[in-house]
This record gives sequence, structure tokens and C-alpha cells, in this order.
Amino acid sequence: MEKQQLKTITDESYREKLPNDNPDFPFHYYLENVWEFDFHCIAWHWHPEFEFIYIREGSVTCYVGTEKLELSKGYGLFVNSGVLHRYEATDNNIFPNIVFSPNLFGETQGRIFAKYIKPIIDFGISFQILNPNIEWQNIVLNILLSIFELQSQNNFNEFETVKKLFELWNIFYDNIEITSKTQAKSREMQHCSQLQIMMQYIHTNYGENIKLDDIAAAVYISKNSALQIFRKGINMSPFSYLIQYRLARAAELLLSTDRTIANIATETGFDNVGYFCRKFKEQYCMSAKEYRNSKK
Repeated sequence: MEKQQLKTITDESYREKLPNDNPDFPFHYYLENVWEFDFHCIAWHWHPEFEFIYIREGSVTCYVGTEKLELSKGYGLFVNSGVLHRYEATDNNIFPNIVFSPNLFGETQGRIFAKYIKPIIDFGISFQILNPNIEWQNIVLNILLSIFELQSQNNFNEFETVKKLFELWNIFYDNIEITSKTQAKSREMQHCSQLQIMMQYIHTNYGENIKLDDIAAAVYISKNSALQIFRKGINMSPFSYLIQYRLARAAELLLSTDRTIANIATETGFDNVGYFCRKFKEQYCMSAKEYRNSKK
């Protein structure tokens, strides 16, 4: 029997619907394989919780904000509260991670939260790669591994888990960048989220006759705002990104199938084969036929 694919469950704003099995202890541990998810990816999502991941086996591609991160075995990643992200894989992997509420560190009105937690949420970086070759990051990774180990024990100990989280956060807080540009940071994170959702809309609908109105409507903004967010985020217009993405999908089909060039052009959203051939040559410096023959 074919194994059922896992899915990422989110609401209409892409907020992940986490299980509510421990409402009095908002901490979740997962041991996952991205390859087992639908389309081999953990789709775009965000959550108010912090997230730490570790690549135990294989490799994972992470999209956070406008960044694409390739993480191999032994590396980790921190994703800040409220940041849209996505994981992809090209093969099997082992991917332990923890997702926990900032409130585990104390009440939101308390001194510890105000001094050591809120600045990270409001002014901190969107993500932090954890490199085992950098001393402080390796220490964080080792503490993270010890937290994973606690979750595998029969008698789960909440106190020891929180104790380790405080130890991890103490090192983390002392070493990551914090800025005082509150409004700019908030706006930047919002624009990153909007950009990623619009990009995902293109990824899902690139074969259709989509227009700028459709792309902007995916995040309920004007066409002009969509243009500005794309140009600031990835230095190109939504239409240019759409064409580039269509061409990338067409290039994949040229190598993986024997379909005609005209068929591939139509399938990837090009109404005019001549226009497709011209744009393909601009992008890859050779014709579609030459590309297929040279790669094979």
C-alpha cells in the first residue's frame, strides 16, 4: 500500500495549526522527514512560536523570508516568531525540531520576557543558521541535541526541558544581532511574508493566464504595492519572476520528458510558442532544442 503523504495544515493567513495536546505546556517536538510530506515539502507557514531545527541525516532546503538556505547534515536553524518559512527536500532526511511558545520563558509582562525575549521577537533577525564550525553556534546545537534526547525518554521531564531551553537561550541571546529599528523591522517582515505568498501563488498557478491583479490579490494589496515589494525583495517585477519561473519549469520538462516544445510551452503558461522560444534563448543562451540535446 502506498504511504499517505503528510500535509502542512494552515489557516488562510498561512498560520500553522499546531496540535493543542499540551495547552498548559506549549512545547512541541517533531522527528520528521521532509521527503514524506506532500510534494516533498513542508509548505509555507508561520507561527508565533520559536522554532529550532537540526539536520540529523540528509539535507534540507529552507526558504525564510527572501532567503534560500541549503542545510546539510550537522547544521541547524532558528526561525523567529511570526516569520513565514518553507522546507523542501530532494531525498530522505531526518529532521528533528522543536516549536515552543516564548511564554515558556515567563509571563509577557515580566522582566525576563521584556529584557531577553521581546527584543528578539520585535527587533531580532528573522532566522539564524547554526553552523557546527562556529563555537557559540556549536554549543547551541549541542544543547539542542540534549533537548531532543530528553523528548525520547519514557518519563518526559518538563522542568529539565525548560532548564535546557534557558541555557540555550542565554547563549543565543548574547550572540545574535538586535536592532532598534522597530517599525522598519516590522514592515520588512510583513513585506517578506507578502512576497513569499505572492511567489507561492505564482508557483501554484504559473500554468494559468495569471495577471498582476491576481498576484496582488493573493495578499490583498494594490498592483503598485506588489511591484514595489517584488523589486525591493528580489530586484525584479512580478511578471519577470513569473516568466523566469515558467522557463525553469519548462527546462525541467525538456530534460525529464519527450514532449514537444510546443506542448511544453503551452503547459508552462506560454500562449505563443515563438515568444516562449525567444525568452528561453534569452534566459539560457541557447534554444530549447539545443538545451535538451546538450544536457542529454
